[in-house]
Amino acid sequence: MLLYHGSENIIYKPVFGQSNSVNDYGKGFYCTENYDIAGEWACKRERDGFINQYEFDDTGLTVCNLNSPEYSLLNWLAVLTRFRGYWQKNSIAERAKEFLQENYYIDLSSYDVITGYRADDSYFSFAQDFIIGAISLRKLGTAMHLGKLGEQIVLKTDKAFERISYVTNDPAEAEIYYPRKLARDLAARRAYADTRSSADDTDDIFILDILRGRVKEDDLRI
Repeated sequence: MLLYHGSENIIYKPVFGQSNSVNDYGKGFYCTENYDIAGEWACKRERDGFINQYEFDDTGLTVCNLNSPEYSLLNWLAVLTRFRGYWQKNSIAERAKEFLQENYYIDLSSYDVITGYRADDSYFSFAQDFIIGAISLRKLGTAMHLGKLGEQIVLKTDKAFERISYVTNDPAEAEIYYPRKLARDLAARRAYADTRSSADDTDDIFILDILRGRVKEDDLRI
């Protein structure tokens, strides 16, 4: 498959173990199959960057797809709360984070590749709203499709890094991609505001329902 990685630098050879540990899924090489999204990543600090293109062969690799039917948003949240740095303390969010870790966390150590949602600034705030009890699980699920960020593909092991090979790069101009990033984020936030203010259903699930044991794991609404 073709993968893209947006960066301020040309990365000819991704190096295993040198990434930031507080990214969505911990250390790894974060890629996308969407060329334009990679351009936005490259210019996230309003600087010119590069869209690095790679060929990746995942044959025989172990892949954890957090968006597959076997997992729920709660599994994704458990992973996110493990690695991402800021969550409100001294509130329901602290207990919710502990509960998700204890009951829904997926051990990623046996997987070579992780795919799933990308929690950029707006999406991270949506997740936080669920954790503090401000929105239901249904509304969070709706919010995750706003802005059309799609999936990110993360190489996690040395074995996976051996399967990626550099092809080329294209310049990513901040004057083009940074406004697109802002527009995508603004569109997602505006649509989310409408979603958040809409009426709740009587069977909506909130974090307190889960913490109090009112929802079983096999409940189809999760």
